[in-house]
Amino acid sequence: MNPHTAAHPAEPPALISPAAMIGAHAAVLRDQLQAISSGLFPPSSSKTLRRFTSTEVARIVGVTVSRVQQLAAEGLGPQPEVSSNGRRSYSLADIHGLRAYLDENTRGGRRYSPRRGEGEHLQVIVIANFKGGSGKTTTTAHTAEGLVLRGYRVLALDLDPQASLSALLGIQPELEVGEGETLYGAIRYGETRRPLADIIRPTYFTGLDLVPANLELMEFEHETPRALSQRRPGEPLFFDRVLQAIESVADRYDVVVIDCPPQLGYLTLSALCAATSLLITVHPQMLDIASMNQFLAMTEDLLGVVAEHGGKLQYDWLRYLITRYEPQDGPQTRIVGMLRTLFEDAVLTAPMVKSSAVSDAGLSKQTLYEIAREGMTRSTYDRALEALEAVNGEIDGLIRRAWGRA
Repeated sequence: MNPHTAAHPAEPPALISPAAMIGAHAAVLRDQLQAISSGLFPPSSSKTLRRFTSTEVARIVGVTVSRVQQLAAEGLGPQPEVSSNGRRSYSLADIHGLRAYLDENTRGGRRYSPRRGEGEHLQVIVIANFKGGSGKTTTTAHTAEGLVLRGYRVLALDLDPQASLSALLGIQPELEVGEGETLYGAIRYGETRRPLADIIRPTYFTGLDLVPANLELMEFEHETPRALSQRRPGEPLFFDRVLQAIESVADRYDVVVIDCPPQLGYLTLSALCAATSLLITVHPQMLDIASMNQFLAMTEDLLGVVAEHGGKLQYDWLRYLITRYEPQDGPQTRIVGMLRTLFEDAVLTAPMVKSSAVSDAGLSKQTLYEIAREGMTRSTYDRALEALEAVNGEIDGLIRRAWGRA
């Protein structure tokens, strides 16, 4: 044995501080994400929406292409922008204006705008799942944008502290969302609560407004237990706060779409109490189904407690949406069949298929509605858009049915 080695044994490795390591990793990852985001959307710019062709406008509004072309030729309604090669294109604002023009100038009482009328209540659609990875946020974004394209005035409410919906809609939560600028600012306890109208932001997707999220929302989860123990008579309970905030802006919208965090905390419970409808995303894998079973059981118990304390729970509809569905996958097909047998009409007829078109759009923080058909393989794009439109068509029908329309 080497005497020098024996006299000076090797020192044990230094213990690692998990907090320091996690903090360092978070900082490195944050810097990288900001660099990527700045490359896609430089700080001096804001996210913008592409323009739409005459063919797309006709499909979105529900008229023939020749009708759109006729209106343009006669100078009626919003006029398209004409490129140097003669190609016509419309902004989303133009599409909304075209709908309004057709409503005013079409005989026979047909309406192209579905906006709610007197006596038709605000639709508050909560999109939830207990397990991450079910396509919940992507579904929320596509539902919100799809309803806007159908003519609804929509508010998207991001309740997930991870703020993925906010990022998808062009907001960088770490840089652009300050204190009190999430829903927490409108539902917090104490005297510093703000009106929700002051927090709402318009987005680049004309007709879609957003209440963004960031980690500040976790304060509601932390403060609510203390507030419950110190509650004064007459003060609203936690589950009333989201509902009251939404009601304060109800006259501005037809539909509110809420993206919930993937856990059943006070934020999710508050959203469920504000909802008029519930859409549960389901990835057809057995582990996800088992997780959903736990979500449903816990939701039943907790909503029962809320009802005992005066919470009013009455939904127009509850549906399950199959997401990331691969029709050629045998086990997935069997699980979908099982769900349809168990829940019957509560499962939407149209599933959202797994598609590289949706994934490719997400890489650049876009939805399928935002990217042009020319930007990818047309057959892939068309299949994904057909599936998406089928899903949103069913949701549109459920909204109209809740209003008593044919």
